[in-house]
Amino acid sequence: MLALGLLLGAAALGYALTAYLAVRRARNITSLSPPADRSPVTVLKPLCGAEPGLAEALRSLCEQAYPGLQIVFGVQDPADPALQVVRGLQQHYPALDIAVVIDPTRHGFSAKVSNLINMMRAARHDWLVLADSDVRVPPGYLAGVCAPLADPSVGIVTCPYRGRPAHAHGGAGLYSRLGALFVNDWFMPSVRVAALFGSRDFAFGATIALRRAALEAIGGFAAIADQLADDYRIGELTRRQGLRTVLSEVVVDTAIDERSLRQLVQHVTRWLRTIRAVRPGGYAAAGVTFSLPVALLGWALAGGAPAAGALLFATAAARVMLHFAAGDPRPTDGRAWQGLWLLPVSDLLGFALWCWGFATREVQWRQMRYRVARDGSAHPIT
Repeated sequence: MLALGLLLGAAALGYALTAYLAVRRARNITSLSPPADRSPVTVLKPLCGAEPGLAEALRSLCEQAYPGLQIVFGVQDPADPALQVVRGLQQHYPALDIAVVIDPTRHGFSAKVSNLINMMRAARHDWLVLADSDVRVPPGYLAGVCAPLADPSVGIVTCPYRGRPAHAHGGAGLYSRLGALFVNDWFMPSVRVAALFGSRDFAFGATIALRRAALEAIGGFAAIADQLADDYRIGELTRRQGLRTVLSEVVVDTAIDERSLRQLVQHVTRWLRTIRAVRPGGYAAAGVTFSLPVALLGWALAGGAPAAGALLFATAAARVMLHFAAGDPRPTDGRAWQGLWLLPVSDLLGFALWCWGFATREVQWRQMRYRVARDGSAHPIT
C-alpha cells in the first residue's frame, strides 16, 4: 500500500503543477489578432428567463465594435421576462441590427437547440457566433473569436470561460462560489492541460463561432437537437468533417447562480455525467485532476509515511498556486486569501461527485430527470 500511496501522491502533485503551468502559459497570451476577413457576423443568443446579470451580459455584446454585426435573440415563451431586457436594448441601441424570434416549436429534447433552430431563419450572415445567455464578453471579443474563421480549415472557434458567482454573500453566495471554483479551478485548468498536450476535443457553449457552410455540412442544429452536450457534439461533428477546432485567446465570463447545495450538486453532477457519456475514457482518468483528495488518499494509503506527507504538502501548495493563477487577473478587494478554506471543500465535493458519476447515467435538468445515452443524447425518465 505504501507504493500505491506514493504513486497517487506523485500523480496528484504532477497534475497540480502541470495545471498551474498550463494556466500560467495561457495567461501570458494576451494579443488578439484582427480578423483577416472582417465578414459580417450574426450572433445567436437563445434566452430563457431573466437570469442574474442578464442585462449586463447582453449589453456587453451590443457594445462590440464590429462592422456588419447582427444579433438574434430567441425565446420560446412570448411572456418570457428576458424579452423586457431585449426591448430595452433595442431602444438603447437603435442603430444596431437586433432581431427577436419568438417561437415555441420544439425540435427535440434540448430547448436551447430548438431555440437555435427557430432563430436561424432570422440569421442574415454566413459567419455565426453562438453564446449562452449569461456570458459577458470583453471588448474585442468578436474580432478575436471570428479571426480564425477566415481559415477554411477551421471548423469552430470556442472560448475558455471564467465563472463569476452571481451572489456574493449568504448561503447562495457560498454555493455560487463553490460552483465558480469548480469551473475556474477544476474544469478550465483541465482544458488548459489538454490543450497544452495538443488535444482540441472540446467546445463550450460560452462561445462557438463557425461558418454557416460548416453548420450545414453536419446537418444543421437538428443534428444536436437531442444532445445534452450539444456544444461538445457540434465540435465533434465538425472535426469529423476534417475541420479543426481552435481554442480562442479570448476569455469570457459566465454567471454561476447556485442557490442551494441541492442545486449545486445537481448542476455539477449533470456536468460530470455528461462528460462521462461523451468521453468515458477521459472521465475515468480525470480522478487525478482532483489533486488534493487524491494526495490525501495517497497519504492515507501510505499509512502517513513522511514521504507521502511531503507529497501532500507540496500538492496543497501547488493547488493554492493554481487557484491564484486561475483567478481573475484584475485587481480584487483583498479578500482572495479569505476564501482559501473553500478549496478543499470544493475539491472533496467534486471528487465525491466524480466517484458518484460512475453509479448511474441519470441527470436532473430543471424539473425533469433524464438518462444520458452513450452518444450523449438525453432520454426522459417516465
